[in-house]
Amino acid sequence: MQEETVYHIPALLEECMEGLNIAENGTYVDVTFGGGGHSKAILARLGDEGVLYSFDQDEDAQANIVDDDRFVFVRSNFKFLSNFMMYHQVDGVDGILADLGVSFHHFDDEERGFSFRFNGKLDMRMNRTGGKTAAEILNTYDEEALADIFYLYGEMKNSRRIASAIVNRRSQKKFETVDDFLEVIGRFVNKKQEKKELAQIFQALRIEVNEEMGALKQMLTSALKELNPGGRLVVLTYHSLEDRLVKNFMKTGNFEGKLDKDFFGKVNTPFRLVNNRVIVASDEEVERNPRSRSAKLRIAEKL
Repeated sequence: MQEETVYHIPALLEECMEGLNIAENGTYVDVTFGGGGHSKAILARLGDEGVLYSFDQDEDAQANIVDDDRFVFVRSNFKFLSNFMMYHQVDGVDGILADLGVSFHHFDDEERGFSFRFNGKLDMRMNRTGGKTAAEILNTYDEEALADIFYLYGEMKNSRRIASAIVNRRSQKKFETVDDFLEVIGRFVNKKQEKKELAQIFQALRIEVNEEMGALKQMLTSALKELNPGGRLVVLTYHSLEDRLVKNFMKTGNFEGKLDKDFFGKVNTPFRLVNNRVIVASDEEVERNPRSRSAKLRIAEKL
């Protein structure tokens, strides 16, 4: 479909659908609607009594809304999953899908500031109606906080030097555009792997802008609450930080990965892992959809 190609191609589509184990008249949630690719595939498998709720906080996603009586669009961050299930008087769902990747659409929009390829404003907000922009973070966070962002979320070993240079630069001129940022960080990037390291730095800043790790924790906690027994949680991750959280949560029910065992040594966990080994894209899929190269799919069933 043309609009799907423009916005974003869904990763591991068939594997996600299989993982959801869709019941014709079930209730499902796609917490990352985006271009609507996964949502349309879910609707195609639902019967007349089935219902799909799809979340997206980005105003641009509304252009992809599906005209279907079985479809409900929720313009909100997925961390508010439980709030909106309560609002819509939904008493339990049969499956929840989350594709945590950023759409091609965002990287290709010069005005959003997600990519180092364009000199747009340093915004990076998924929801442009509120919250701090990337520029505001660079201009206001103290040096230690900035270093933590680039170390924890970007895995940059020279994060302290980057943070120091940012603080020094802003004392002379505030950050406003992507080029302002690139002027500072360019000298800290290994030219042999420039694109990779720039991507890591931009990823780190984007995660902080959108409070992605906190939102993910809230969504997963809500998912456990909202899923019916036997309901499936299907999550696509794209970097090690979010994948570790999802893996730990599905395995143990907590984010630290701490195993809770009963008197007999049996592990107390709210989930059964459907795929013990993480699912990754085939060579054919990567060729069709390069975005899926780093995708990892994990599936769990609520006990």
